[in-house]
Amino acid sequence: MMRTRPLKVALLGCGVVGSEVARIMTTHAGDLAARIGAPVELAGVAVRRPDKVREGIDPALVTTDATALVKRGDLDIVVEVIGGIEPARTLITTALEHGASVVSANKALLAQDGAALHAAAEKHGRDLYYEAAVAGAIPLIRPLRESLAGDKVNRVLGIVNGTTNFILDKMDTTGAGYQEALDEATALGYAEADPTADVEGFDAAAKAAILAGIAFHTRVRLDDVHREGMTEVTAGDFASAREMGCTIKLLAICERAEDGASVTARVHPAMIPLSHPLASVRGAYNAVFVESDAAGQLMFYGPGAGGAPTASAVLGDLVAVGRNRLSGATGPGESAYAALPVSPMGEVVTRYHISLDVADKPGVLAQVATVFAEHGVSIDTVRQQGKDGEASLVVVTHRASDAALGGTVEALRKLDTVRGVASIMRVEGE
Repeated sequence: MMRTRPLKVALLGCGVVGSEVARIMTTHAGDLAARIGAPVELAGVAVRRPDKVREGIDPALVTTDATALVKRGDLDIVVEVIGGIEPARTLITTALEHGASVVSANKALLAQDGAALHAAAEKHGRDLYYEAAVAGAIPLIRPLRESLAGDKVNRVLGIVNGTTNFILDKMDTTGAGYQEALDEATALGYAEADPTADVEGFDAAAKAAILAGIAFHTRVRLDDVHREGMTEVTAGDFASAREMGCTIKLLAICERAEDGASVTARVHPAMIPLSHPLASVRGAYNAVFVESDAAGQLMFYGPGAGGAPTASAVLGDLVAVGRNRLSGATGPGESAYAALPVSPMGEVVTRYHISLDVADKPGVLAQVATVFAEHGVSIDTVRQQGKDGEASLVVVTHRASDAALGGTVEALRKLDTVRGVASIMRVEGE
């Protein structure tokens, strides 16, 4: 039976995502009520600019005092879509203290302080849901922490930032340089005026921390994630990738060690075979590939950002949290019982593609091969091209640790015959 008293919802932030949440709450009010079991009432909207016209929102609900709003005591759910660390952290904690469950899209905060927020939710018997924090509309958090709760996840490999995927896809399909592709992404609204968080991997690293924590039942913070940006990827790298039957993606990779005793989380550009499902993810789309013991290989694909897609994930959480409120229950909280150590990047084992500028004379290849052998890095293939005393040497290795590869590169740079290390890229997905 439908409960007549509505669930009161406060909205923190009314930008691109927040305005879509409010619109869907209004236009789909009947469906949401039927799915939850009670009507949903927008009880307040906290914003920074109260004079801005917000279509479909009663101006009487708008306030600049977010703290007073979350302290009301009669709210059932607070939806936080303002982003950043503060004041979001304080507002979420305050909302939980005053009896409201929280739905958030704040990846940066969850990656940095997720454990503390989960502890606050548990202390006050309230929910903390955040499907929208990773990969927009793609159902990912809930499948990992509910659908696969009885399985053992070994690896999560994904494209979790639409801006970087759009740029790399343009470089691959049109031959554009990095700056040209970035300019197009900016003009189309895929990239911010300051794209640093995206192209330097900060956004993807926050998402990787959240995914690793859920997948491996271990607390993984942003500082635990190795991060490399994609600003140094060149057209030459794509040419080399094509010769190997690969393309290049900025990947978030979370995996267990082979012995299961530790985990790693990292974000960096990598070559992946064209046969891998992630290689065909185009434009600003996201996709995440999950590997587990029982379920095997799963892939989740869809729009990873934008107002409506992200709002879809927020509303999905709103329905779940609303049902919990009516039943007097709470959903799954933090699961960190495994408490596995997070290994440093040096212990990660993968393949590598290294491009060297070398002198075009006899004996160079032998010198280079000796350095690889001395550091325990086995060579798979070598390709050399030379002209007018200059040459390029492309080496693809077998699997080796990142520390061993780092030592190899450092030694190569000391050789008189090596003019420079033009490119180093990991090869994943094989």
